[in-house]
Amino acid sequence: MSRILITGSNRGIGAALMAAARAAGHAPIGTTRDGRNGTHALVLDDPGTIPAQLAGVGPVDILINNAGIIGPDRQSPLDMDFPGFSHTLTVNAIAPLAVAQALLPQLRASAAPKILTVSSQMAFMGYRKADRIAYRASKAAVNKAMQGLATALEPEGIPVALVDPGWVRTDMGGAEAEEDPAQVARGILTIASRLTLKDTGKFFRFTGEERDF
Repeated sequence: MSRILITGSNRGIGAALMAAARAAGHAPIGTTRDGRNGTHALVLDDPGTIPAQLAGVGPVDILINNAGIIGPDRQSPLDMDFPGFSHTLTVNAIAPLAVAQALLPQLRASAAPKILTVSSQMAFMGYRKADRIAYRASKAAVNKAMQGLATALEPEGIPVALVDPGWVRTDMGGAEAEEDPAQVARGILTIASRLTLKDTGKFFRFTGEERDF
């Protein structure tokens, strides 16, 4: 049994991860903005406050950075809501690193510590898109931040990886999306359970295949 901290556990992939973790016999710790339904209250808008917010969370073996936002209504390169862009970068790219840093004492005390961050196929640098640039850029940024964290923590034996959940049927993904959140959650947990140092710094599809950044 692992103690798994899952950010953004109130809906979508996060809620599915909580259910899948319980079903697998783990002890998940969910976070929500208001601490509802027994979760730990965690607001990601100001990364400087994250260590204090997580001070009483207790032991953690696995961190799954899942919380994220789609960003502002206006996020075209030609019509950008810049405060909204900044907020999207804060929540999606900077806060996950702050959460990981805040939980390093617990992870270092664990026998099998791991960090997994939910990214997106929309971060892929291999094709040119002009829609949802704030969201795309934030996910590309968290990929690089976590790649760096993987390099920094490798000497300590703490693997860090990223996962692409695909286009998932959630409030964010919409009803027409291809992937079922419960299946995605099970795939993410499988990656987390199998993650070793040989996989650190890599980007995986939720089905387990390594993919390009």
